[in-house]
Amino acid sequence: MAQSEDISFRLEQLILDGGLAPGQKIPSERQLAFRLGVSRALVREALHELQGRGVIKTYHGKGSFVASMLPGSPEADDSNPLMHLYSDHSRTLYDLLEVREQLEGQAAYLAAQRATNMDRIRITRAFERLGETDPLSNAEPDHGFHQAIVEASHNPVLVHILNGLKKMMLLTVQASVANLNPREEMRQSIMKQHRRLYRAIISGRATAAQKAATSHVRFVITSLKHLEEEGASVTRPTDAKSLHCSNSATQ
Repeated sequence: MAQSEDISFRLEQLILDGGLAPGQKIPSERQLAFRLGVSRALVREALHELQGRGVIKTYHGKGSFVASMLPGSPEADDSNPLMHLYSDHSRTLYDLLEVREQLEGQAAYLAAQRATNMDRIRITRAFERLGETDPLSNAEPDHGFHQAIVEASHNPVLVHILNGLKKMMLLTVQASVANLNPREEMRQSIMKQHRRLYRAIISGRATAAQKAATSHVRFVITSLKHLEEEGASVTRPTDAKSLHCSNSATQ
């Protein structure tokens, strides 16, 4: 890794760790050079690289600021800075899963309370579709099941936030499918978790639904970390094509 790339990587880590928050002004080149123990020229080059990736925004006469990580719309493309962080920093997968754990848990709780008859029909159809597709390549039906639950929460802010992160959330599902579903025991556990979540929502048991949703995502997190601790290479798909290739190799 070139020196400037190393510096930009370290700056991205500061952003991920909260040392530099979205909207916060980036310290001066002189301050960063002193803080990181490198030359101002290297810092300047690293900042230019981050600007090119959209991780920071520079305004004439004001300085550079950490860009917002939240996509502006569901159609946000791969130029979004969060996509760059996901691709280059392995920890971002777990950061995203932690967000899913909390927000989908709340969505499940609300869906169990507020779902209409039409919502229950949509959730049932999504659940049935999930069971009818190949478990080694069913990331989209899996995500669709969770998305139907989110929409049944009837909380427009929650729906908007998760819809804005739709592509990123789908990538976490793809990671689960690519790494866990090929393993029979894990696949069976995930199927049971989905069934438990579905039944809790359909029967209107809000607390049970919340627990089922959070436990499911927590299972994915701990299972992926366990695989890494055992020395396995955890696939982090960045698009549907990479997931397909991963599954084909597994089969």
